[in-house]
Amino acid sequence: MSEQKDRVVLAYSGGLDTSVAIGWIAEQTGAEVVTVSVDVGQGGEDLEVIRQRAIDCGAVEAYIADARDEFANEYCMPALAANGLYMDAYPLVSAISRPTIVKHLVTAARRFGASTVAHGCTGKGNDQVRFEVGITSLGPDLKCLSPVRDLALTREFAIEYANKHDLPIETTKNNPFSIDQNVWGRAIETGFLEDIWNAPTKDVYQYTDDPTYPPLPDEVIISFDKGIPVAIDGQKVTPLEAIQILNRRAGAQGIGRIDIVEDRMVGIKSREIYEAPGAMTLIEAHRELENVTLDREQARFKRTVADQWTNIVYEGQWFSPLKKSLDAFIESTQEYVSGDIRMTLHGGRATVTGRRSDTSLYDFNLATYDAGDTFDQASARGFIEITGLPSKLAAARDVSFGNGEDLGESVLS
Repeated sequence: MSEQKDRVVLAYSGGLDTSVAIGWIAEQTGAEVVTVSVDVGQGGEDLEVIRQRAIDCGAVEAYIADARDEFANEYCMPALAANGLYMDAYPLVSAISRPTIVKHLVTAARRFGASTVAHGCTGKGNDQVRFEVGITSLGPDLKCLSPVRDLALTREFAIEYANKHDLPIETTKNNPFSIDQNVWGRAIETGFLEDIWNAPTKDVYQYTDDPTYPPLPDEVIISFDKGIPVAIDGQKVTPLEAIQILNRRAGAQGIGRIDIVEDRMVGIKSREIYEAPGAMTLIEAHRELENVTLDREQARFKRTVADQWTNIVYEGQWFSPLKKSLDAFIESTQEYVSGDIRMTLHGGRATVTGRRSDTSLYDFNLATYDAGDTFDQASARGFIEITGLPSKLAAARDVSFGNGEDLGESVLS
């Protein structure tokens, strides 16, 4: 009885590069290839079609997973709880999909007896880090392989290889962009966008319509329970459905277009175009509900924690001990983030117009300047004196040592 060959699990999109990688890995390493295809709401071809293509291209097994609800519940919702925006702009579209895929890559490696996990990333981007750090965090014994980076699999060679071996994959279509998408958003780079003076053209966008000529304003009410969207306009929804509905409605208004020069992990700057209508609308609504329900000091500290959370997730540390600890704090802040946010979607903007919550910290009688004001203004004088006391004492010391700021001449001049 012959000994079973070593196996490599390959993250498989069904496109040219990963289709060619099946045979190329086998030739270069002598291993059998098992493909893994994960649906995180990216749309496109049916998973069964992709599975059959993998087999036709030489895979010995083809693992497929519909992870749309898993992705929305376990990855998008934590990002929403953190209001995760890298560089205050990017809603972690690719960064949170990679650990989802990694989880299934490692599952497949265990199921099919593979010792190596491969991905289609280059040596210049962030995703190689996200994949490999994630893989070794879940499977410390597993080895990682990038055919593009490690086995010199260029796109020109891939086209030649596919034609030579008559692989069932289109090789003539020329898309100038590199695109990654899922239900949380869409990322577009390369091509003429690499000149940062060039404006995006209409063909760059798919999730959003041009906000210059929007349809009539669209009013929406988003209901949250402990930070999770649970209803749209009174109709119950799952997290996945909430994202999908707002992708459609906010996308029709051109909301969620992002154009930034981004600091990558490898030290270079990269021009990135994103469109994330559902994500950006939900983050804006969630952030405003937190303004109503979080204590001031809790909210201040949460911004610090969430910023650290966002940075380490961007850097591929989803499965790290620190991320787990930060998750615990962020989750605790969501205990009272429940209620409704009313928004007007129009012309590229999602504008909050109303808030209501049974767990609100907003007290109308304390806030009002009209009749019914219950705030004791007499207490303000003592509060101001105590608040300013440290600075007052420091200023008096400065004056006594001749270091005080003399404002006399500047006032008279």
